[in-house]
Amino acid sequence: MENTSGVGVLDKATLILGSLEAGPSTLAGLVAATGLARPTAHRLAVALEHHRLVTRDTLGRFILGPRLAELSAAAGEDRLLAAAGPVLTHLRDVTGESAQLYRRQGEIRICVAAAERLSGLRDTVPVGIALPMKAGSAAQILLAWEEPERLHRGLQGAGFTATALSGVRRRGWAQSIGEREPGVASVAAPVRGPSNRVVAAVSVSGPIERLTRHPGAHLSQAVVNAADRLTEALRQP
Repeated sequence: MENTSGVGVLDKATLILGSLEAGPSTLAGLVAATGLARPTAHRLAVALEHHRLVTRDTLGRFILGPRLAELSAAAGEDRLLAAAGPVLTHLRDVTGESAQLYRRQGEIRICVAAAERLSGLRDTVPVGIALPMKAGSAAQILLAWEEPERLHRGLQGAGFTATALSGVRRRGWAQSIGEREPGVASVAAPVRGPSNRVVAAVSVSGPIERLTRHPGAHLSQAVVNAADRLTEALRQP
């Protein structure tokens, strides 16, 4: 085994993850690629699956799991937050509404950055607040591109449907009217990491009386542009 750390089980687990970079693999394929004994390869692959570092495709083959993308996204958080300030300020200024950036943590979403409307009636979302993944345009964005099992689980008890999320994926943005809080509307769009996975959601929010019951019609382009700017920031070398 090359490049060993001296911690055998970690080295072997890394071998399995490394072999899956080439794509889906059966257990026999893992054994052939890593040189590990079949029982060892199976035990480690199942353990990695438990921690979502490995998962299975529709054919039951082992593939790299969603936890790796989440860790990769977290590693880029400083870059995301550094870029978020001016982007959210610009979004607030061009829309006249409060702007937020959300990241998912398990079954909740966290507001990690915000630019509040300077005056008048506003939707104030404090940085650091935890909100449910069951309502709101940002929740729709953070769930819409999830793997089928997590998407199905996330829809249970949600204020939106699978059909609504299909529309979100098609349009590239989401809107909500009174979903999270009565009288509040919002529009959100996805921020994607280098692997194209959705890692955050940018949104604007405010009272329905100002945003109307069709806020996406006049706000979606500005929100999508802001999300694209943050995506570009994460993809810079």
